[in-house]
Amino acid sequence: MGILLFLFAVVFQVLTLPVEFDASRRALVQLNQLGLVSPQEQTGAKRVLNAAALTYVAAAASAVLQLVRLLLIRDRRD
Repeated sequence: MGILLFLFAVVFQVLTLPVEFDASRRALVQLNQLGLVSPQEQTGAKRVLNAAALTYVAAAASAVLQLVRLLLIRDRRD
């Protein structure tokens, strides 16, 4: 039962990845529109926002690997 619940959490994390990347894209647009980022800083801001979005990719990958680990442990016990 715990593995099934964790599976739902993993699916949720994977499905929200595009939302996170879109949020980073929208944040960059807002920074530019509000004049908070100079043209020289735009590349750096984009890198930082992409890095922030990639933390969600890392978390999702970690969750997927944890799910695989749980499934392997379950199969060993049967």
